[in-house]
Amino acid sequence: MAVGTYGPLETEDGTASYEIETVRPARGHLVARFRGVGDRNAAERLTHQRLFVSRACLPPPAPDEFYHVDLIGLAAVTAEGVPVGTVVAVHDFGAGGILELRPPAGGTTFMLPFNDAFVPHLDIAGGRIVVVPLDQMPGSREGATG
Repeated sequence: MAVGTYGPLETEDGTASYEIETVRPARGHLVARFRGVGDRNAAERLTHQRLFVSRACLPPPAPDEFYHVDLIGLAAVTAEGVPVGTVVAVHDFGAGGILELRPPAGGTTFMLPFNDAFVPHLDIAGGRIVVVPLDQMPGSREGATG
């Protein structure tokens, strides 16, 4: 609900902005009315438009908090410092956070649960996170034969 207090929302390319007049909760999402978008046809033209709040409008995170966007671009390394990849996205499909990582050599991204077991250390200021790859978890069957 706080999104209504952050100021105008901008399109991803920054070419348009929309000021929220009203916002209300509705079954797992929010319904907003934008100033200057007065009818259903005008509102439907905004369907699937990705809108963003300027970082400058957001409150600073507490010392032990961060915004997901702060993780994008961080190097993912093992506890020994071996590069595992780079964070390209943070997802939450309903069962908890998931980091999407791109391997150092490029190629297909892979997912890693975003919890203390798999990501024991965040060093945002240092530009890295320490991760435990799936195949290094106790009881992992990855790579097992037979």
